[in-house]
Amino acid sequence: MLRFAQTCEAVAGTTKKLEKTALVSGYLTSLPTDDAAIAAIFFSGRPFPSYRDTPLQVGGALLWRTIAEISGKSEAELSEIYRRHGDAGSVTAEALPPRPASVLTLHTVQQTFEQIAATRGSAPKAQLLRQLLEQATPLEGKYIVKIIGGDLRIGLKESLVEEAIAKSFAAPLDQVKRANMLLGDIGETLRLAATNRLVDAHMRLFHPIDFMLASPVDSPEEALSYFENAAVENKYDGIRAHAHICGGEVRLFSRTRDEITESFPEIPPALAWLPQDSVLDGEIVAWSCGAGAPASDAWSHIVTAAPAVEAEPNSVGKLSARIPAQSENLNPCGAGIPARHADPVSAALSGRALPFSTLQQRLGRKKVSPRLLRDVPVAYLVFDVLYADGKLLFERPLRERAKILDALLCGAGAAARAKDTSAGAASGSPQSLFAFAAPDVPLAPILRAPVSIAHTPDDLESLFTAARARGNEGLMIKDLDSLYTPGRRGKSWLKMKRELATLDVVVTAVEYGHGKRIGVLSDYSFAVWDGDRLVNIGKAYSGLTDAEIAEMTKWFLAHVTRDEGMRLHVEPKIVLEVAFNNMMRSDRHESGYALRFPRILRIRTDKPPAEADTIETAKEIYERQK
Repeated sequence: MLRFAQTCEAVAGTTKKLEKTALVSGYLTSLPTDDAAIAAIFFSGRPFPSYRDTPLQVGGALLWRTIAEISGKSEAELSEIYRRHGDAGSVTAEALPPRPASVLTLHTVQQTFEQIAATRGSAPKAQLLRQLLEQATPLEGKYIVKIIGGDLRIGLKESLVEEAIAKSFAAPLDQVKRANMLLGDIGETLRLAATNRLVDAHMRLFHPIDFMLASPVDSPEEALSYFENAAVENKYDGIRAHAHICGGEVRLFSRTRDEITESFPEIPPALAWLPQDSVLDGEIVAWSCGAGAPASDAWSHIVTAAPAVEAEPNSVGKLSARIPAQSENLNPCGAGIPARHADPVSAALSGRALPFSTLQQRLGRKKVSPRLLRDVPVAYLVFDVLYADGKLLFERPLRERAKILDALLCGAGAAARAKDTSAGAASGSPQSLFAFAAPDVPLAPILRAPVSIAHTPDDLESLFTAARARGNEGLMIKDLDSLYTPGRRGKSWLKMKRELATLDVVVTAVEYGHGKRIGVLSDYSFAVWDGDRLVNIGKAYSGLTDAEIAEMTKWFLAHVTRDEGMRLHVEPKIVLEVAFNNMMRSDRHESGYALRFPRILRIRTDKPPAEADTIETAKEIYERQK
């Protein structure tokens, strides 16, 4: 364990990516494979592989109390150390008494983490933690605490650990990345690389994977300069979610890799009808259904609102019939639908997505009240399939994935319809899917996101205008030949919003407000990525509600890294979407740019800091503006 900690110190001491990779690779190759697999997990800043939903449940208060007991230091002394370092691991390194020798191994630390996770109650957990830290040298204690906190903060992203594994075992980097993505276990990925079996990696359902990302464009002309014959979808103002379905079990994951199933209990039972194990990509939106029967009728929650894209006509004028609220005849799987089900289908299709502010009431809730289910109904608009029938579909072009998705949803509708018909014949009344759901939980509509084909800028402009008229953000424009590339932002998927220039930024510092905002942290400095470091680009104080500011004040006060009185530097974990009128060159900020009239559009709880915008994006906006 001491050599692991020493390697982490060396990695933290250099800003050069190649040096970081070489240091990690050199350490991994010096270890037996089992030890190297544990080290790879620890280098990723986790106590366990990412696929395991096994929290240690060691809070800051318990950790702080344990360090104080071992070190014998007072609360004031520890607080002073924290103000200097802004990091619990560094506090541990300074506070722990020296040890004559290192006795801890990687296996010992991993076994203790397993025991802590399996133990219930703060007192027994504290005892295990104390026993571990009492055996640790100060340097070992520093990185044990950092792993518990989930972030080594040494400039070592998991992508660099993947590169180190590829270097250590002369393995193709793309195979290492693919295996780690499928398994959600960088330790197991290392074992496969060590035995030249990376191609044996298989899809492990119910662990979150990265999402394919889109690049912004300003105009239809720019969009069609990257590819022709674009597949066009509405850009809905909701949250992206992957749905993992296996044997009737369904789990939902956000872009931050958090499981959000409990926040949307009406979606899993609606997806449980899928006839194959699968992984879907789509958008959860607040949804207002049109007039009609309730969406909980047995099969009517499954609606495929768009056929395979090859079947689309070439005329944009005809394409408008593929958009919900403009036609009631959008279900290609609807042959033989009983007449009593026509209204629920039309009700779902004639609905519309509501603003994000409505959906926000549902986010982060582990228990959703019947009233909230009724007042803020949601729908899941599906636009891609990543895995189905035991096959990984990432490397299939979009046009093929669209066909597979259409067939999958048609099969789900047919299965639900068949069950409803047989159950209805036995009981003499329509049946619902409440067997899959808790009492009083309705079923969410599952909608195939409508797809249009655009060949010209005029086509795109017409579709954009129609999307905005329906209250949607804009358009998603996709290359029909595009593969699904998780975590990458290329030019195969584009997004066109165009109301305002926007950036997704990371909050780095906050200040106390003035006037009615005295006592709350309401002024936010924010940054974009320049390589692996954040550079400030602006400051904003408008756009959030008083309730949001109060909630964020509590969070920021709990995550201060440096206290300068009225100005507090905070952990860079909060992402904001910021709009602005234009961008200027300026030496006031480290980025070299400044935003004119910035205002906060929303807190991006669905986006991790690593996916915030980069300095390159800022430069592109500045150049286009000129």
